Amino acid sequence: MRAVLSAIGISIGIATMIVVTGIPASSQKALDAELTALGTDRLQVVADADAAERGTPASFPESSAAMVERIGAVKAVTAVANTHTLVKRSDRLGPLDDSGLTVLAVRPNLLDVVNATVGSGHYLTKGTQRFPTVVLGSESAARLGFPEIRTGEPPPLVLIADQWFSVTGVLHSVPLAPDVDRAVLVGWDAARRHLGFDGRPTQLFVQADEVHIADVRAVLPATVNPAAPSVVLVSRPSDVLAAKRSAEATFSGLFVGLAGLALLVGGIGVANTMVISVLERRREIGLRRALGANRGQIRGQFLTESVVLSGLGGLTGVAVGILATIGYAAVKDWPAVIPLEAVTGGFAGAALIGVVAGVYPAVRASRLSPTVALATT
Repeated sequence: MRAVLSAIGISIGIATMIVVTGIPASSQKALDAELTALGTDRLQVVADADAAERGTPASFPESSAAMVERIGAVKAVTAVANTHTLVKRSDRLGPLDDSGLTVLAVRPNLLDVVNATVGSGHYLTKGTQRFPTVVLGSESAARLGFPEIRTGEPPPLVLIADQWFSVTGVLHSVPLAPDVDRAVLVGWDAARRHLGFDGRPTQLFVQADEVHIADVRAVLPATVNPAAPSVVLVSRPSDVLAAKRSAEATFSGLFVGLAGLALLVGGIGVANTMVISVLERRREIGLRRALGANRGQIRGQFLTESVVLSGLGGLTGVAVGILATIGYAAVKDWPAVIPLEAVTGGFAGAALIGVVAGVYPAVRASRLSPTVALATT
């Protein structure tokens, strides 16, 4: 019973270590996902609005997006261009009665790069971007009076540069790109064909590896516009990125502290059990010594018991800790994260604790003389 209770104590300690590392790791994973959605791995590149006054075009070369894609740490890039055209809901409006909205030429991958979603209808595809179709941002849809696109009904029309365009979709609000909310989005090829667009982007959205976000930002101006890097303005990484890295450091310190404490508690339990075992089993030790067991055999017996006790407790604790972490993460709707270091470290730590905690009791047991041990009442 003493051995079983000791193994349970060890398993509780190891399970606690798994739980106190797994639950914060799961919480951190969920937090990372929320912070990443705020743009910690995104950069925005715009042309300097004052460049035109200095005689430099306020736009980038046509190949700028392709050149940015060659940067090793860049995951995705999309180009956006202001077509400098007016959009109206009706041809009955006068030349001064425009909506005040921006008509942007966009690529099909815009939604993925800026974390945008479609509220109704559908976004531009590689096929539809060639035709006179548009997608409205959330604010532009409200201004034009088309809050949603209804399935089965004829698509509404808007007038852009004396050309009618069909509205195929409306976007939800885009926190990472507020300009998109106030824009009418036209396919890149359609803007070339119908709006006289020259193909030069005025804005780039870049998604890069968070670890190298500062390095990517440093090389973007010369990459986007090698001839005039001074006209390239790159937004600095979001302040949320600093908060995210601070949270990661805090969680890492918490993991180490709690894991060490759990292992210490388990080790003390094993050592206490083995020491008491030596005191209570003196007569057994004396009898074995009298029957011919040497000191090495006695040390081996108690050391083996300690390691087996810790190993079984550690294995049980790992299983219980994993199940508890998965269950708690499911309740909180977090992604379940079981740190491999906690699992392997927990089991290996339990075995190591068994060795360390069993050395003194084993040595003490081996030093008892047969006569003294047998005489113990």
